[in-house]
Amino acid sequence: MKYQKYRRIVFLSDADTCRGPMAAEMLRHKDLCQEYAIDSRGLVVLFPEPVNQKAEAVMKSAQMTMENHTATAFSENDVAEDILILAMCESEKEKVQSEYGEAAKVFTLSEFIGEESGIPNPYGQPLNAYGECMERLTETIDKLAETLNKDASFEEV
Repeated sequence: MKYQKYRRIVFLSDADTCRGPMAAEMLRHKDLCQEYAIDSRGLVVLFPEPVNQKAEAVMKSAQMTMENHTATAFSENDVAEDILILAMCESEKEKVQSEYGEAAKVFTLSEFIGEESGIPNPYGQPLNAYGECMERLTETIDKLAETLNKDASFEEV
């Protein structure tokens, strides 16, 4: 039997309507050495809503879609030893750590790939801000895929 450190990756954002779903969809399009369930969740989800229309527009320009995505709230079901939680910013990471402590394997997305700059939130801005967010996410998800593949552990258990 092969050992796999993480079986699921959860991208965490504020409302689960833009950056998190974008990151999840981008990672699903990467060639990964291991299989992961890839999801996104939000810390402030009051009701299920679709993704932001501007986010969907920029993703379609890259031949990806999030049209079937519905915002889902982060819950204790998203915390386990084999779930990697990647927050879009430090405040989201801190909220999860304060609620779940060491049980949560939570990092900011940038921190996990060894960078300092976060993913800008384009909410309420013009379409070009969503395009800039997508460009930043593309670079970051490329590095995340490299990191996951490099760190993939195939040790026999």
